[in-house]
Amino acid sequence: MTGTILITGSEGLIGRALAASLFWSGFGVRPYDLKLTHCGRPLDVLEPALLTDAAEGCVGIVHLAAVSRVIWGQREPDLCWRTNVEGTRNALRTARQARLRPWVLLASSREVYGQAAVLPVSEDTPLDPVNVYGRSKAAAEALCIGARSRGVQTAIARLSNVYGSTGDHADRVVPCFAARAALGLPLSIEGREHTFDFTHLTDTVRGLLAMIRVLTDGEQALPPIHLLTGKPTTLGQLALLASAAAGNRSPIVEAPPRHFDVARFVGNPSRAKELLGFSAEVELRDGVSQLVREFAALNQPLRSSSGELPTESA
Repeated sequence: MTGTILITGSEGLIGRALAASLFWSGFGVRPYDLKLTHCGRPLDVLEPALLTDAAEGCVGIVHLAAVSRVIWGQREPDLCWRTNVEGTRNALRTARQARLRPWVLLASSREVYGQAAVLPVSEDTPLDPVNVYGRSKAAAEALCIGARSRGVQTAIARLSNVYGSTGDHADRVVPCFAARAALGLPLSIEGREHTFDFTHLTDTVRGLLAMIRVLTDGEQALPPIHLLTGKPTTLGQLALLASAAAGNRSPIVEAPPRHFDVARFVGNPSRAKELLGFSAEVELRDGVSQLVREFAALNQPLRSSSGELPTESA
């Protein structure tokens, strides 16, 4: 075993997949998440004593715990700020005080750039977030960089539109399109030309593992790194991919875009290739098609032998 790693936010989309990969890579894994409890208390990153106890004996902390979506941040800005900023401060304080002085790997977001003027966006692009979630992640990043002067080994991964599981939030755009396409339901687009860098979960986890290995080897000054594809896709193109994967049964309709969303982002992936030897491998067409098939398989028990969806009896 190469040491035990604490994962905050361990029960989320990325946390579950990362925990499995760490285990098979020879690491011990210690989960920490609001969905878990210790002595009847939720494992909250806003509870410093619980976090300190959980980190004892760990060589690293992967800090995924967050109010992790733009829309949640808009709805509960105070909770978003406290969780994402003070939670990160607690993780860093824990690392500084722990016996083994674990490194801290922060999962950040493309939202820190806001609406960048030039695409693709490099990691050196100035941070200019346009919503509460993005501002909280930028503040968390600043805490991570500042902690280095106090002897904490830190790194920052900037993620972009991670997808790839039927267990994801149903209203996120990729699982939403895939699930509805599997049932032949309409796909509603909030901004047909809005453009993003969609990254499959397996690629995201591979990138995080690459960063973990570098940190475990002792790297002290890793710069922020994109874990993404570098390939732009509009929401209109994404809807067409999902619909095609299910036999083009889903009509595509347009809805007004949300005012707090970034409309265009694609990242430059070259730093990850240079420093980690990492590049994304899963093509969006393949990832979306697989997700549509998985949603279709989940829906099979709902169908009768005639292939029709059952109706409730009176």
